[in-house]
Amino acid sequence: MRAHVQEIVFDCAGPAALVRFWSGLLGGDPVDRGDDWSYVDPPDFVRLAFQRVPEDKSAKNRVHLDLEVPDPSRAADEALRSGAVRVGGLVTDEQGSFQVMRDPEGNEFCFVTG
Repeated sequence: MRAHVQEIVFDCAGPAALVRFWSGLLGGDPVDRGDDWSYVDPPDFVRLAFQRVPEDKSAKNRVHLDLEVPDPSRAADEALRSGAVRVGGLVTDEQGSFQVMRDPEGNEFCFVTG
């Protein structure tokens, strides 16, 4: 039996706010199913869901999303205006470039070129 990814779920404190941040980055219309659960279906991507949990984020994510963009620096500048935080500087090597970011609740993600 093979499984497929139905959705990626982020634990968070504010599902309604966080879904709007991510829908701004990836597209799609944010949906609030209640105070504790929101989701977005970005075009050409799996659903991202946001579930309210009582505990704060306390460590670095063990999994993060790499978002391919033409220009990581420009994408980072735009994301900053929506509440993201830049982590370190742009890294460039023979594989391309990436910029580490955090969403408004501290979840890490990267803007990358390939």
